[in-house]
Amino acid sequence: MKKLVLSTSVVSSLLCISAASAQTEIKPQWEAGAGFAAIDFPMYRGSNERRSYLLPVPYFVYRGDTVQINRERVRGLIFKRDRVEMDISVNGSVPAKGAIARQGMPDLDPTLEVGPSLNVHLYYSEDRKKNFDVRMPVRGVIASDFKHVQPAGWLFQPQLDADFLDAGHSGWNIGLVGGLVFSDQRYNQYFYNVAPQYATATRAAYSVGGGYAGTQCILAVSNRRQDGRWMGGFMKWDNLNGAVFADSPLVKTRQYFTVGFAVTWTLDKSDKMVEVNAD
Repeated sequence: MKKLVLSTSVVSSLLCISAASAQTEIKPQWEAGAGFAAIDFPMYRGSNERRSYLLPVPYFVYRGDTVQINRERVRGLIFKRDRVEMDISVNGSVPAKGAIARQGMPDLDPTLEVGPSLNVHLYYSEDRKKNFDVRMPVRGVIASDFKHVQPAGWLFQPQLDADFLDAGHSGWNIGLVGGLVFSDQRYNQYFYNVAPQYATATRAAYSVGGGYAGTQCILAVSNRRQDGRWMGGFMKWDNLNGAVFADSPLVKTRQYFTVGFAVTWTLDKSDKMVEVNAD
């Protein structure tokens, strides 16, 4: 089960280009396939211990009027206007077990983040191949080891999102995302508090409140071939300088990169066709 959580996190990290569209096309209502993903990332934000994984990744695409599922995200559209829309934002983190910095402390369970996102379309070109948006997701967080579930706070992550589809007529899509992260006290305490009973000679007791939680910037690329093969990759820069928890003894590095890529193949698709924006 925990491998499934890791796979989901890998996919959401790898495939972060927004579902902007180039033009209207006729496509199958659903497609299913599989592939693999590789990713290298820290055990948690601020950790200097890293993990690398090569994992099988299933994928499913569904093109509905309200619910849309694609390689980039699961999207439940709440409302949509010409320039403004609201949908559901989903994210999460993988379990952190055996981290040296947390030796003697409880392990970090995987988290699931879900909440609404207000998206404002600031600019899109006539052919919809260039888009510039502001996204403002607010997500509630729960942590679970699949035996117990506990609330783990809230996140607010305003972002600027620029998409360039079929850049230079190369067939490659490029996405640039950058923004700030804000988290409440419960979230920060879950990851960065050191209770007095876990203090050591090299790890002082520490308590933190809520507030600014750093800056993240992501570069992502993807390409879909006519034979149904899809390739994508990303690089994320995370900067914790100035974060309210930056002085926690559990923060061992304040700047780092996460990288990954994925390849999938379409294995089956529906006979029913629908009119959608190109994905």
